[in-house]
Order: sequence, then structure tokens, then C-alpha cells
Amino acid sequence: MIKTQDGLRKPSIFEVFYYFVLSLLLNAIGNGLTVAANMGSSMWTASAANIALDFNFSISWVLIIYGASQILINIALTRRFDAPRILGNIIFISLFGPFVGIFKQFFLTLGIPNLPLPLIIIFDLFGICLIAVAISIYQRLNLILHPGDEMTNILRFQYFKGNAKIAQWVNFSIPALIMIILTIIFRQITAVNIGTVFALFFQGTVLGYADIYIFPKLTHRL
Repeated sequence: MIKTQDGLRKPSIFEVFYYFVLSLLLNAIGNGLTVAANMGSSMWTASAANIALDFNFSISWVLIIYGASQILINIALTRRFDAPRILGNIIFISLFGPFVGIFKQFFLTLGIPNLPLPLIIIFDLFGICLIAVAISIYQRLNLILHPGDEMTNILRFQYFKGNAKIAQWVNFSIPALIMIILTIIFRQITAVNIGTVFALFFQGTVLGYADIYIFPKLTHRL
């Protein structure tokens, strides 16, 4: 919903298109940047990067499979089958996975991994912040969501009284467990570093601030 002097109104078609495309691009750019920097990605992306490494899969396909799994978890959390929401989830992951792969390759081509270490860390943390801002935008738009971020929304407002930080931690516990198991089995790990720790402890906080300061007239429509 959009705040106005007279209350709340639905966003126009142009506003919906603008916010959705912008948030999708910010999310894909942020994830692609963190994977290319290899100084730590958001938990789900880091977990996907490790599955891709251990099983020699494309990270784009792993992210799509993750999205399908998250849809099933959301059905369990809400205890209902919402066909329009699920269709929106499928559309989102179909666009999101390939875009992350494209931007990852783009940043590798730019030579991000070859920069001085302090700059790589800065780019990595910036990418994680971009992801949080993107999530904030399309969660508030609440039209088409990535199923992982819809999971955070469900946890936040149905289970944790609007607390974004706790909801994000619970969400992240799943990929964290997967990475621990894979590391024990394959004795290797990637995309986990200072950025992963930052995402674990502060991505929910950045998301909460983005709700307030990034497009403040755009409010949650539950």
C-alpha cells in the first residue's frame, strides 16, 4: 500500500512494475556480487553456492530448486494452498535464479575477486545490504515474492509479532544446517566468510531500517 495524506491507497500499475523490477534487479545484483566476491553471501545463496560446488551444479538451478522447496515450507507454515501466491513465487524464482547467474558472471568478468581485500569485503557487504533493501521493497509490495522472502514475511507477521530480525534468523537456520552437513561430508566450503556472518546477524536489521527509510510511503500490505 502507498501512504498518502488521506490514508492508504493501492499502488498504480506503473508503481507495481517499477517497485517489482527494481527490487528484482537489486536482489540479483546483490546476490551476484556476493557470490563473485566470495567473501560471504546471504545464507541461502551461500548454501546454494556450496551445493553447486559439491555436486558440480549450476547455481541458477540450485536456487530454482531451493525456491520450490521454500514454497512447500510456506504451505506448511500457513497451512493452506494459495495458488495465486504460489504462481507468483514460481514466476519470481524463474527470473531470479538466472539473473543471479548472469550478474555473478558479470562481476567475475569485471575482476571483483582480483581487487584488494578491503575493497572486496566492502563490495560483499554492500551486496548483502542491496539484498536486504530489495527484500524490504518487494515484501512491502507483497505482490510477487521470492518464496524464501515470503517465508520471512510469514514468520515475521504470523509467528514473531513483526520482528524482522528473529524471523530472518529462523529462516537462515535451514541453509546454515545444510552448509554444516555439506562441510562435514565434503570437507570444503565456499561463499562463507565475513559477509555470511554480517548477513546472519544484521541483514534483518538492515531490512527493518529499509522499511523505514527506503521508499517510506510504501507500506506492508498483508
